[in-house]
Amino acid sequence: MASVFDVAKYILDKYGAMSAMKLQKLIFYSQAMSLVWDDVPLFEEEFEAWAKGPVCRELFQAHKGKFMLNNSEFLKPYKPDTSNLTQEQRETINAVVNSLIDFPPYRLSDMVHQEKPWLDARKNCPAGARCSNIIPKTSMIEYYAKNW
Repeated sequence: MASVFDVAKYILDKYGAMSAMKLQKLIFYSQAMSLVWDDVPLFEEEFEAWAKGPVCRELFQAHKGKFMLNNSEFLKPYKPDTSNLTQEQRETINAVVNSLIDFPPYRLSDMVHQEKPWLDARKNCPAGARCSNIIPKTSMIEYYAKNW
C-alpha cells in the first residue's frame, strides 16, 4: 500500500511548488475521494482535525518549519515511491487536484471548515487550539459520498 509520503511526492512532482497547507488539504481530499470512488484508502495514515483544517501528523513532521514546498526533496528520508500508487489511485488524485489546484490554501481551509468530518472531529476542541482528534475515514466516506 502507498503511504502519505508517496502521495505527497506524486502531487509535488506533478503539480509543482505549493504551500504545506495546500498540500495537506489536497491530500486530505484525495484520500476522501479514494475512499468514496475506489472503496479503499490511498494510505493508512490518519488526518487530525487541527485549527486550520485536516493535517496528517506524519506529513506535518516531514515539512515542519517549511511554509513553501518547492519540491519533494524534503521527503527523501521517508523513501517515497510513487510506483506504489496504482493507475486508479493516480487518476483519483489527478481528478481531485485538477479540480482544486487553483484554489488558494486558505480557501481550501475555509472549505473544510464548513464540512461535517472536520466539524465533528473539532466539536470538543477549544477555539483555535490544536487538537489531535482523528477524522474517521467512515465520516469521510459518509459525507463526501453525498457532497462531492
